[in-house]
Amino acid sequence: MSIDAVTFDLDGTLVDTAAEIAEAVNRTLVGLGLAPRPLAEITDLIGHGLHPLMVRLLQRLQTERPGLVGRLLADEVLPMLDRHYAATVGTQARPYPGVAEALDALIADGVRLGCVTNKEGRHARRVLEACGLADRLALLIAGDTLPEKKPHASVLQQAAQRLGVTPDRLAHVGDSRTDIESACNAGVAAWAVPYGYNGGEPIEAAHPQQIFAGLAELAAHVIALRGKENRSLSPCAD
Repeated sequence: MSIDAVTFDLDGTLVDTAAEIAEAVNRTLVGLGLAPRPLAEITDLIGHGLHPLMVRLLQRLQTERPGLVGRLLADEVLPMLDRHYAATVGTQARPYPGVAEALDALIADGVRLGCVTNKEGRHARRVLEACGLADRLALLIAGDTLPEKKPHASVLQQAAQRLGVTPDRLAHVGDSRTDIESACNAGVAAWAVPYGYNGGEPIEAAHPQQIFAGLAELAAHVIALRGKENRSLSPCAD
């Protein structure tokens, strides 16, 4: 089956945003009188949303320093984190190598493209615009676009409808278990890239249907599938 549309997760798939997420987290920690944490540690916690990341980090801090128990309350810390993230989002985000070129190649072949992320819409748009990707995407479904978020089946089903394709002609590409579950729930192709953020878990453990080293390889695969189908439909085909 050929693919007529592709949706991409944002953080860890199209764009490397670990540095600005870590900046917001560490500004929050410093504001609480705590030492900042290493980028690698925070990166390993990315994959399930900003608030779950912070909650896991708070739990780790309280395990390391029992005297903090009762002082680091999520209800108080998360609004601080949101303020810091609003100030840092889009400031250090960078597209992964070859992303823009891969999107251009897919567009040139007639593939419709979208971004489906659980990030708040205003933040997602800011990242895409800062990275020069917004104009390449016909659709953005963010975490506050629909009543549900990934991995609910309705999210990618709605993406397929808005892109004008049936679910079996849509592939969703991500870097996390949430993305793979989203695709499987919606009946679309579940594809993955091995870089990005998955809470420290290898993406293979989520059992995607295919893993591509990068978006250049993915674009070549989609274009080859479409070319093969077009040849088979040609009245002049052997």
